[in-house]
Amino acid sequence: MTQDSSPIRIGVSACLLGQEVRYDGKHKRDSFLVNVLSQYAEFIPICPEVEIGLGVPRPPINLHGDLDDPRLLSQDKTIDHTEAMKDWAAQYLRSLPDNLCGFVLKSKSPSCGMFRIPVYHDDGTKTYEGRGLFARALTDTFPLLPVEEDGRLNDTGLRENFIQRIFVMQRWHRFLETNPTPHGLVEFHTCHKYTLLAYNEVVYREMGRWVAQAGNHPWDELIGQYQRMMAEALAEPATRTRHTNVLQHFMGFFKQHISSDDKQELIDLLDQYREGQVPLIVPLTLVRHHARHNDVPEWVHKQVYLNPYPKELLLQNYI
Repeated sequence: MTQDSSPIRIGVSACLLGQEVRYDGKHKRDSFLVNVLSQYAEFIPICPEVEIGLGVPRPPINLHGDLDDPRLLSQDKTIDHTEAMKDWAAQYLRSLPDNLCGFVLKSKSPSCGMFRIPVYHDDGTKTYEGRGLFARALTDTFPLLPVEEDGRLNDTGLRENFIQRIFVMQRWHRFLETNPTPHGLVEFHTCHKYTLLAYNEVVYREMGRWVAQAGNHPWDELIGQYQRMMAEALAEPATRTRHTNVLQHFMGFFKQHISSDDKQELIDLLDQYREGQVPLIVPLTLVRHHARHNDVPEWVHKQVYLNPYPKELLLQNYI
């Protein structure tokens, strides 16, 4: 399956793109988003607090009350912005394009934060277990959409996982737009076999059984269940052990066609990768080389695992 050259549509907290919309009148420009990912993405910027009419700068707001259904209040607790935020979010989320591939939210925000947002209680205590009101609405409305916070993207494993997921989502949308048939689903699954195997072998095998019965289920049920399983499979970063397993699978297609020295070189690199001595790009480059120069099945060349996203992102240099 070839790379889609069209931009990936991604929602982004506007402050991360350098827009001065934060409560203090400043921004939180993210260099990876602005300088790197912007080359491949069409960003949809949004600041929920500005959208509900709060000014710039503005007094801080906080979450109060129930962890599962907190109120969004002004710092002095005299103004309640909860319903305004919920009403606006519901309307905004209905307006998002069908081919949205992901969302990057500002961490530590009572509107956009995904994790560990403080919630203040009536007894004066606070717990760091909340989620911003807009972030909650977004994930409730689109539970299968790849969503991350800017801070977590500083972790190379989480960054690679998020980028992997948004490019898979882009290919998923392209499949639904161009060949929404059981045959098209089989082709999509075949091209993603080793990607899914690298992330979650148990779910990957469940997906294979589901696809094998593609003609026996109503279409909406078929693609709905497949997408749920795909999101589950890709939810956590792949480990070095699982990547090594997949690379060994690739090696099986050409090991009879290469010299004993070349085979030993690859085995040694796989061992070094598994032990954390070299990044993934090192053995993967050699696997791509041997697959390209030897007689392997055509479907192997179509594996998106070999080229999951633009090489210029350099993500495999750090995992």
